[in-house]
Amino acid sequence: IVTFDRTRENLFKNQDKAFDEVVNISVNQTIVRSINTSVTTLFVLLAIYFFGGESIKNFVLALILGVIIGTYSSIFVASPLLAIWRKSK
Repeated sequence: IVTFDRTRENLFKNQDKAFDEVVNISVNQTIVRSINTSVTTLFVLLAIYFFGGESIKNFVLALILGVIIGTYSSIFVASPLLAIWRKSK
């Protein structure tokens, strides 16, 4: 959502640039923020995993997997799919 919102903002600011370039600029502007957010979330989840009870470990593993996959897909999958979708339109 952050990357798509930044893409929307950058489309108005950079109307002379190609859509692919605007998407690339938007990803570059938000990648550090996305990674920092995910890493801090992973620190908390790892602390809960190691110091929490046995009954919560499977749930925390699912959350860790979700954070990793979500971060990967929002940076490396969603934005390129947006650019591909826009080209085919």
